[in-house]
Amino acid sequence: MRVNCVGAVVLDDARRLLLVQRGHAPSAGRWSLPGGRVEPGESDAAAVRRELLEETGLEVAVGPLAGTVDLPAPGGVTYEVRDYHATVVGGALTPGDDATDARWCAPDELARLPLTDGLLDTLRAWLVLPP
Repeated sequence: MRVNCVGAVVLDDARRLLLVQRGHAPSAGRWSLPGGRVEPGESDAAAVRRELLEETGLEVAVGPLAGTVDLPAPGGVTYEVRDYHATVVGGALTPGDDATDARWCAPDELARLPLTDGLLDTLRAWLVLPP
């Protein structure tokens, strides 16, 4: 079974990446892009805006698709994640929903964090981060 999901690649003016620490499975305790499931009848852009607000307290304008990745999950489920570029337009950074923490990370910090599997390589391949 495939589950439609979205995420957001959000960079601030200092080129720091917005990450959330996952509070629940899969990947509880690991850092990842904010995002989640697309609700029935919801557009990707609406889902990105909703998930960012729920997980980070930030309001965003959704931009172009950064890339797509399939993530295997328990029970034969595959999360089909479409990650979009997004820009903060309001709100205040406050972790919520299933995120236990949220923060801006400089590119050189990322290798020291327990990231979700493949995140760093994927962001480099999408040219979001320097190689």
